[in-house]
Amino acid sequence: MHSLPDSDAGFDDIAPAIRISLSGVAATIARGVCRHLRDAGYGCLLETPLRSGRRADVMAVGRAGEIVIVEIKSGPQDFRTDRKWPEYRAFCDRLYFAVDRGFPQEMIPADVGLIAADGYGAAVLREAPVHSLSGARRKAVTIRFARLAAARLQAAADPPSIATL
Repeated sequence: MHSLPDSDAGFDDIAPAIRISLSGVAATIARGVCRHLRDAGYGCLLETPLRSGRRADVMAVGRAGEIVIVEIKSGPQDFRTDRKWPEYRAFCDRLYFAVDRGFPQEMIPADVGLIAADGYGAAVLREAPVHSLSGARRKAVTIRFARLAAARLQAAADPPSIATL
């Protein structure tokens, strides 16, 4: 087997990551967001590691290759303490926040999309502005997304042995 190119450096650290840590309100919102995105023609992954070391709550790739990241906020305190979300823009064409219907929407910055969700679906309340990725970045993000999806599918079909965990 040949070594991976530099653009995939660190992939082995994320390939076995099939345990999703979203729980409670965030997991419920994520379910609704993913249902909505799936119905809109996107493929979604939860907790997708990015090259920056951050982890996107929901990342989705559309039919034309457009990349969306959705940052889930379970409540106002979760939003107030999060300072990392602007970094996600470098990895997507559109950035959204997803909240439940009781979240004070005025807290969400106007330059980010807004989605309200519950466990059954979601509605886009404000479209996210487009910040198109460069071709090279889009390719790198898309390949990383595809490899992670394949690794998670393989791990679900053939779980690693306890000795390898």
